[in-house]
Amino acid sequence: MIDANILLMLREQHFLSQFNSQYIERLAQLATEVRFEKNGLIFREGDESTCFYLIIAGSVSVELTMPGRTLCVQRLGRGDELGWSALLPAQTRRFQARALESTRAVAFDGSRLLGECEQDYEFGYRLLRRLLNVVAERLEATQVQAVDIYSAAAEKTV
Repeated sequence: MIDANILLMLREQHFLSQFNSQYIERLAQLATEVRFEKNGLIFREGDESTCFYLIIAGSVSVELTMPGRTLCVQRLGRGDELGWSALLPAQTRRFQARALESTRAVAFDGSRLLGECEQDYEFGYRLLRRLLNVVAERLEATQVQAVDIYSAAAEKTV
């Protein structure tokens, strides 16, 4: 049975704007609404990667942790995706995620979602193609942060 509220939330997600109604209904059957409290960790870098999220409301910081420092790589909000690695078998998280404010999201079990991709290759192609864009965005955001850090360090040595 499809939860009408989740179905409505998914239909409003930019990430799914290229998906037909049938695919969105399939996703709604797999979805669960979740909430994260302000400053709560959603997951840590190195945790087993099990859930993929679409953010409905609130904001999340995608972070890299280093000894004595946490670096915000990207700030996500309504309409953004989180946890792309959950669709890769036996993966761990590449980043840490923290709710910057009270946040609502729709969660999908990565293994179940991957199973749907394997059952319907067109659905899987569309979903994984969208996820590839997410991976590229995270890589670009990480590169921007690395340039900022190294530029600041270089200025201090001059």
